[in-house]
Amino acid sequence: MLYSLLRPLLFGLDPETAHRITFDGLEKAHRLGILGSGPIRCQSRNVMGLDFPNPVGMAAGLDKDGEHISALAALGFGFIEIGTVTPRPQPGNPKPRLFRIPQVNAIVNRMGFNNLGIDNLLANVKHANYSGILGINIGKNFDTPVEKAIDDYLICLHKAYRYASYVAVNISSPNTPNLRQLQNAEELDYLLRMLKLNQQKLADEHGKYTPLVVKIAPDLEPPQIDSIASLLMKHRVDGVIATNTTLSRAGIETMPHASEAGGLSGAPLTERATAVIRRLHDMLQGALPIIGVGGIMRAADAKEKIEAGASLVQVYSGLIYRGPDLVREIAQALCVADTPHSDARI
Repeated sequence: MLYSLLRPLLFGLDPETAHRITFDGLEKAHRLGILGSGPIRCQSRNVMGLDFPNPVGMAAGLDKDGEHISALAALGFGFIEIGTVTPRPQPGNPKPRLFRIPQVNAIVNRMGFNNLGIDNLLANVKHANYSGILGINIGKNFDTPVEKAIDDYLICLHKAYRYASYVAVNISSPNTPNLRQLQNAEELDYLLRMLKLNQQKLADEHGKYTPLVVKIAPDLEPPQIDSIASLLMKHRVDGVIATNTTLSRAGIETMPHASEAGGLSGAPLTERATAVIRRLHDMLQGALPIIGVGGIMRAADAKEKIEAGASLVQVYSGLIYRGPDLVREIAQALCVADTPHSDARI
């Protein structure tokens, strides 16, 4: 109710300014104790060996540096994913780089992994009063050649491993040059082999197994999805996030800001992301769980992704357009739903 009153004011501002003001208000509300007391709880779901109090997560990109973990947790999320973070700080792409398309509840972004680096993020994680499930989403610096991308991923993996509930490997952002090349079979095979080798070393070192998940694009052709699924199973990756933002502008080509470069999220992505989940599920046959994200603007969208084969869901653009009530709406709908994927395990 309150967000519906505030949204016209926020949408009158530049999107990045509105983002900053919203988080300032969120932090103040959290300190006053008026946001909530933590995750909405229902029958927990065990996914990747982790017990999720509810299946609704916050997607990466909203809190890139992990500065607002405790405040976001108070909104009721079952899990939170922060990042994408890179080994070294970087400013991202020049502004403006974030655009709303309110006619279709969409957002275009070309942020470019703007963040203050993995060390800063981990300092924020240590400072946060949060004991829930925390995903740390990792990427490569923009000036690291794609041939050496594994070096950046391994730096982040080694540093984040002990603090993360799971580590998400972002190989699908359209805003870092050549990053999506890592989804090609040869590159992905090598990347996954090295990540899993280091994951096992870190598990032995820390006495803790931290699952690895891979985030893929929605713009893959069916044979590419099948190839990725085969490699995920071959290397015993712990999960897959489907999907990132899309380069497609199908159906919205003439709308303001639709021609801006970057990834599109929100309602126009809903069906495309669900189709990828469905194809992945058909290929994986329960071998590893899917986290569904992309165009979840209402509870029905989340239920469709669960029915397509997702074990968990994440929201981002829906939160911008609908506000915090969306988290409770989806959690309540999924908590009462008798879904066949609620006990997915690795």
